[in-house]
Amino acid sequence: MEFRFFDPSAKTEITHGDLPHWEQLNAYYFITWRTADSIPVGVLERWQVEREAWLWVRGIDFRLEDWSRKLEELPDAAHREFYQRFTARWHGMLDECHGECVLRRPELSEIVETSLRHFDGDRYALEAFVVMPNHVHVLAGVPGRGEMKMLCRNWKNFTSMRINKALGRKGQFWQWESFDHLVRSPASLKKFKAYIAENPVKARLREGECRSG
Repeated sequence: MEFRFFDPSAKTEITHGDLPHWEQLNAYYFITWRTADSIPVGVLERWQVEREAWLWVRGIDFRLEDWSRKLEELPDAAHREFYQRFTARWHGMLDECHGECVLRRPELSEIVETSLRHFDGDRYALEAFVVMPNHVHVLAGVPGRGEMKMLCRNWKNFTSMRINKALGRKGQFWQWESFDHLVRSPASLKKFKAYIAENPVKARLREGECRSG
């Protein structure tokens, strides 16, 4: 399978929840999803309020469907500021290891790894992944257009069912929405691989508290 980097001129499917989701044909994605208790509600709400205020000052109404496209049109300096203040900070909140962090348990993180590897080379191409105590990072090439969100949904549905069964629980395990980012260049692909490899060290995890590949 051959995959492409983000092309601003190519057809892009954009959907929204609390986070924007951009998809292009045969693209590379950096994807993150988290457990339902991974970020305290009050902390997340403050982050959302600050982000919306930042966008509003720059003439971007978060309530509109095309707000993330308008964000992409901002000058490079503003785009970098948004990344540092909001995207990088969001990932930093995950690395603080809030919540129960049940994925520290090897038998539970193995469920996630098994799911990720199951259709590797068939329905997608894994470049790298790490299962952290309360979240998962995946770097993958996904064929087709509009397949990435369905792929994430399948990973999350299967693993939540298996993990809840192992814990003797029912109900929501993962946060409903995932964070995903179209990879823009070979340099960005290399950067995301390094981020995934270094994430356990950055979060000060001990050996056995995460699972990567």
